[in-house]
Amino acid sequence: MTKARDTANIVGVGASGTIVGATIEPTGDTAAGDNAAIGFTSGEGLILTGQGSTGDVTIKNDADALVAHVPTGTTGVTFAGTPTFPDGSIAVADLDIDGGTDIGAALVDADLMIVDDGAGGTNRKATMARLATYMNTKVSGGGAMEFIASTGAMDDAATVVFTSSHFDSSKYRNYVFIASNVIPVTDAQTIRMVVSTDNGSSYLTGNIYQNSNSSAIAYAKVVHWAVGSAANESGWSGEVRMYNPHDTGVYTQVKSDTFGEWFNGGMYTSYASATNSAIQIKQTASINNIKLIFSSGNFESGYIDMYGIKKA
Repeated sequence: MTKARDTANIVGVGASGTIVGATIEPTGDTAAGDNAAIGFTSGEGLILTGQGSTGDVTIKNDADALVAHVPTGTTGVTFAGTPTFPDGSIAVADLDIDGGTDIGAALVDADLMIVDDGAGGTNRKATMARLATYMNTKVSGGGAMEFIASTGAMDDAATVVFTSSHFDSSKYRNYVFIASNVIPVTDAQTIRMVVSTDNGSSYLTGNIYQNSNSSAIAYAKVVHWAVGSAANESGWSGEVRMYNPHDTGVYTQVKSDTFGEWFNGGMYTSYASATNSAIQIKQTASINNIKLIFSSGNFESGYIDMYGIKKA
């Protein structure tokens, strides 16, 4: 008896090729009208062709779960799971974000971007907050004035407080507070400042000296004259500079360079009063909180912005 061969030729209508063991080796191309066909050409290699109502080619795993398919009549591939690519295998030229949806809002610190870490081919994510920090480092070096915080519109606020979250001894040596048209609710009020070394748990009341005063006072008068609040009066504006509040080896000094409209309608400047412009706080603990108040009543309106002078 002759032993059967492992290779058999299949000849029939619509079929050609050779089955070898458990493999199929097609020898011809497929056609557009094929419902399900396996083909081969020397240029394209193995070809899978099909046509269904939702997909032309579908790949499933051994649990009959969808892995990937080519939707009917399309040239794209839809993956059921997340494709895995070797690190560094996707070139920048292959990325296309033109068709993406615009964020539709201003960028915020939590938004993400992709960076090539150290230009070494390792891609990592970073937040916009890191970009802001980097730009600030590059654009504004030592000596630059950097915005820290604003009170916003002070409508009927009782006090203005800048806390430890605004003071940063690692970044700033000096601070500037800029007032814009600050008006009291109650007419003819001075503006006072107290400071704290424990972020407002308590405020110093016996360490402040102002100009020629030989004894300590309870608070500093950053505006000695009486600020008006009558109709059409423009209030208080200018700068209050705080020098070296974090240096525990020296006293903190404050300079008020401000001006405004007096309660009687006249203009006044801080230089016009010897008891106004220069302040010294005789303590060596780091200051991390200041509070501004009117001698009586609340703030009717205006703004106060805080800036830090960056270290080198």
